[in-house]
Amino acid sequence: MKDTSAKWVFIINPIAGNNFAGGYADEVRRKIKQNQINAEIVNTTHQGHATALTEVYLKRGFNHFVAVGGDGTVNEMIKKLVGKKDITFGVIAAGTENDMIHILGFPGKFTERDWEIFFQKNTIDIDVGKCNDNYFLNGMGIGFDAKIASENYTEEGDVIKNQGSKYLWHILKNMFFYQEKDIDYIIDGEKFAATCFMSTISIGRRFAGKYFLTPRAVANDGLLDICLVGKLSVFERFRLFFRVPKGAHLNDKKVNYYQKKNLTIDSRVEVPHHLDGELFFASHFNITIIPGGLHIIYNPSGSHYFKSE
Repeated sequence: MKDTSAKWVFIINPIAGNNFAGGYADEVRRKIKQNQINAEIVNTTHQGHATALTEVYLKRGFNHFVAVGGDGTVNEMIKKLVGKKDITFGVIAAGTENDMIHILGFPGKFTERDWEIFFQKNTIDIDVGKCNDNYFLNGMGIGFDAKIASENYTEEGDVIKNQGSKYLWHILKNMFFYQEKDIDYIIDGEKFAATCFMSTISIGRRFAGKYFLTPRAVANDGLLDICLVGKLSVFERFRLFFRVPKGAHLNDKKVNYYQKKNLTIDSRVEVPHHLDGELFFASHFNITIIPGGLHIIYNPSGSHYFKSE
C-alpha cells in the first residue's frame, strides 16, 4: 500500500563522482515512478547548497531525504537532520570513493536489487560524530591524510576534479616530506601529548576506498573509534601504507587504538582536518558522539557495521 504521508526529496550533486551523479537523475525519476512515491528531485549548484536545500525541504514538511552524490553531499545534508528522529535519511552513492555507503551495506553503484532493497525502507539509528560545530558519519582525520586533502582544494575551496596523477603525486610527496605536528590529547579524561602522523576518529571503518583505518568500528555502539599513528620514518610510512587495507596496522607498535565517547585535541598551530572528505582548518577540536543521531535506510543483509538491536 502506498504511504501517502511520506514526502521524499532526492538532492543530487551533479558534479559528484566526476559528474557521474548528474547522469543519475533519469534513473532516480524512473525509480520514483516505479515505486509510486511522492517525491521531488533537486540539483545542487554550489558548495553548501545541499545544506540549504535540506533546510528548505524540512520547512516544507518533507520527511524522507536522500543524498545522491558522494560523502561530501551526505555530510552537507546531515547538518540539518541530526537529532530529528521523525526524519528518514537515505544515500544513493554517486561519488568517487563512496566510503560512507559501505556502512549501510549498499555498493558504490546500485543494481536493480539494491534499488529494491532501498525502497523496502529498512531503517536503523546510526551514531553521528561531532567535531566542534560540524558532523561526520564516516569519519574525520587530522595529519597526513588531511594535508593531502588540503592540497586537493583550490584557493576558492573547491575540490580539484579529474586530478588523477596529481592526487597520487600529493600522496607520494607527503609520504617523504610530511612533518608531524605536536598534539595534545584528552581521551575520556586521560591527558597526554604525542607527535602523530595521523589521527583518525570514526563511526565507519573505510577511508579513501580501501583503507580500513578503524576496522573495529561499529556504527551504533555509542563509541568513537580512534586510531592514532605516531611519528614514523619514511620506511615505516610505506610499511604501514600497505598494511592498512587489511587492518593489519593495528599490530604495529606505533599505532594506538581506542574506543571512547569523546576526546579533545589541541594543536600548537592551525591544521587542516577533513570530515567525511570535507576540508576544514582549526587548532582546537572538541569531538563527541551522538548515539543514534540519525534515522537511516540500510541493507540489513549487506551491512556488518551494526550490532543487533
